[in-house]
Amino acid sequence: MRKLLPFILATAVLSGCQTADDPLNAPTPVSVTGPVASAIAGDMASRLAEQVGPVGMRTIKMEQDKSEFGIALEAALKGWGYAVITDGKVGKEAKPIELAYSIDRLDGQVFARLSTPSIALGRAYRATPAGATPASPLSVMQRN
Repeated sequence: MRKLLPFILATAVLSGCQTADDPLNAPTPVSVTGPVASAIAGDMASRLAEQVGPVGMRTIKMEQDKSEFGIALEAALKGWGYAVITDGKVGKEAKPIELAYSIDRLDGQVFARLSTPSIALGRAYRATPAGATPASPLSVMQRN
């Protein structure tokens, strides 16, 4: 019986896992434009600045993206005082913060994520013709 106990516990735990194969609930990548892109980028850049500390000498490295959100995010980060590298060329002395991001549509809302090696931020937004407003609290996950 003692040898079976770990197997039974593992089976019970794993049976509760679900996959994201449900096409009705899976996030869908979306392109946001104009005021929506600017509003989300501005909010997420300010939240990132709160989490990663003082700007000044900080550099952000992100993939070059010609989408309106990518352009708006780069501009918002620069507005917060960050140097932004999009061409992949980093000086020998520089230690930039690598930033990845995504925009998805889920349940009629837009979900934005920013991720660095040490932190991940996420928030849902309601898109309107005038821009976007937060529809959820900011989700912050710190990594060690």
